[in-house]
Parts: sequence; structure tokens; C-alpha cells
Amino acid sequence: MDATNGKVLQSFPITGGVDYGVFEPDTGLVMVSTRDGRVHIYHEDSPDKLTPVQALMTEFGAKTMTVDPKTHNIWVSTADFDQPATPTERQPNPLPRAKQGNFRVLIYGK
Repeated sequence: MDATNGKVLQSFPITGGVDYGVFEPDTGLVMVSTRDGRVHIYHEDSPDKLTPVQALMTEFGAKTMTVDPKTHNIWVSTADFDQPATPTERQPNPLPRAKQGNFRVLIYGK
């Protein structure tokens, strides 16, 4: 999106539950992590053009992300999850809840 006028320059489909997006100037990569267990990676070819690089498969729930600026490794956190609750009229699409007492960090590099 052009921040000066709001014009959409380009868009791509991504999986649901976006938590974090980052632009890494050293590599020209844009990365977006999602609850569904993917990190969508794009390369900035120019200020108004991105090219898809990869939809990195991680694990369900691995949506909170950071990138190490020295190694360019991607760090995402997740846990084990219970099955979603039974759908109700008030909550027709319940999400799984993280099981208590577990947590892990997944690290991805080139």
C-alpha cells in the first residue's frame, strides 16, 4: 500500500491468523507469520513490487515471530493445543486452546 495515498499496489493471499509482519532491509525480505503454521516470505524487488519466495511450513500456532538481524534466522513460538471446543451459536468457529505447561521456540534459517 502506498502510505501517502492509500492505493493498494499489490496483494497476495495468505493463511489466517496473522500475528506479525516484518521487513528485513538487509535481505529485502518481507515476512508474515500466521496461526495456521506458515511464514509467508516475499522479496521486495522495488518499493512497489514484491515477489513471493516461500510459504514456510512451521507448526500450528507458531504466529509470534522475530527475526535475528545478524543471522537472519526466523524464530517463532508455539505449543501443543487441545481440540477446539464444540461449536455453538455464539461461537461457531472456536479455536484450539494451548495446553498448559508447554512452550517451544522453532528456529528456521537458510
